[in-house]
Amino acid sequence: MSGPAGRAAPDSLQGEVIPEESRQLMARLDRIRTWSLSPAFLAIIGVGFLFTFYDIFDINVSFVQTCTQLVAGCTPENALASLPLPVVLNLVGYVVGTLVLSPLSDRIGRRNMLLITMLITGLGSLYTALSGDFANFTISRVITGIGIGADLAIVNTYIGEVSPKHSRAKFTTVIFIMSALGAFFGIWLGLFLTTPASPWPAGLPFALGLESGWRWMYAIGAILAIVAIVLRFQLPESPRWLAERGRIAEAEAVAVSMEARAARRGALAEPTLTAVPTHWPPARRVPYADIFGNPVYLRRTILLFFLWFFGYITVYAYAAGFTSVFTSLGFSPPEAGVIAAVGTLGFVGEAIIMSFIVEKMERRYWLPVGTIVTFIGAVVIAIGGQSLVVDFIGAILIFAGFNLWVSPTYALTAENFPTRARSTGFAIVDGVGHLGGGIGIMVLAPLIPHLSVFWALMLISCFLIIASILAQFTVHTRNRGLEDVSP
Repeated sequence: MSGPAGRAAPDSLQGEVIPEESRQLMARLDRIRTWSLSPAFLAIIGVGFLFTFYDIFDINVSFVQTCTQLVAGCTPENALASLPLPVVLNLVGYVVGTLVLSPLSDRIGRRNMLLITMLITGLGSLYTALSGDFANFTISRVITGIGIGADLAIVNTYIGEVSPKHSRAKFTTVIFIMSALGAFFGIWLGLFLTTPASPWPAGLPFALGLESGWRWMYAIGAILAIVAIVLRFQLPESPRWLAERGRIAEAEAVAVSMEARAARRGALAEPTLTAVPTHWPPARRVPYADIFGNPVYLRRTILLFFLWFFGYITVYAYAAGFTSVFTSLGFSPPEAGVIAAVGTLGFVGEAIIMSFIVEKMERRYWLPVGTIVTFIGAVVIAIGGQSLVVDFIGAILIFAGFNLWVSPTYALTAENFPTRARSTGFAIVDGVGHLGGGIGIMVLAPLIPHLSVFWALMLISCFLIIASILAQFTVHTRNRGLEDVSP
């Protein structure tokens, strides 16, 4: 007799017995030690991440122009005062989107929801490009946030489920390289399209400074979203999710394809069932019940939520507000934009380097490393004064540091929840945790103009210390099977 979704009948003491073919399939997936889907799928997922982070960072430089055109009395010097509203409501959209849409991926599949979330994000970006006033601009950022918040949760869930257990953080970081490129293009295009031409290094000599440059920023984002949607149709469904839902034949087809590709690089080990659980907890209709109704996952949720909440205060103050912060501290808009643009080189560089070394340490240790690098960058800028060369070095270190910990913590977060509710768990801690970024900007924005450069950067960066401490209480996940970490 079968239970819900083709699962075996429940055992009154332990829950539902996992069918033998499902246990075998999970064990077979766990023995794979290399990326075993088409390499093109890494690029396909990456294009979506490129757009997602392009949208997160494109407000950084371009907002000064947006504000001066849409907000009465806005100047480059006081643009920071208007930044919190669209950023906070964009992050509210993250929370709404991820809490509503991410659980659907636990019920109808990762691939299907990845198409829906990218469609919502693209429509939001197009709406932003067409906004005629600040109210519509702000509303459009909410809609975009709804798509992005869910997309981040589902993409990281998907990557964690199709990556080898020995390199989940590695492939999360490989995808994160595309995120870094999205941030890079978002800030450099903002500098190119929205700031007037100025002699380097105080600006870009070839900048266009288009009157509607900020609109082109979001129109380009909408085009990127269309490309991502078309490409995502090629993605297979997660075999772990298929097996969990009792769709064994479909899961088997994906697993066989993965094994065949992996076998080209060497013989596969025999599958072992020792780390695969024998029972699933009783199926629940609402994925949230699997999180809040289980003391283990509830504790993990609380811990990871506060980790992301405090970490995102620093991340979003720099990601969305770096240029506005520097203009409020007396830098000219082109100069502040150039510093931010050069800083993105640190983001790209750390993502590439981390893809090679991220598996060398447990996930939780990367947060303190990122914190130290961020503080070093802040100190370098503070002592650099008006020396743009020194400021460039500091900005590169800051962008490397405040992003260095994100990809391994993405992997850690997905690993901490069971397949039946992985997107939901990720949505709760990362999605709702984004509120930290919004609240942080609201609290920090009024204070920063009254501080020196040194104390402003120290204030922004210090929240990573709290996140680093919290990270040390997370469970060991490196080189462990997903079902072993989160049965």
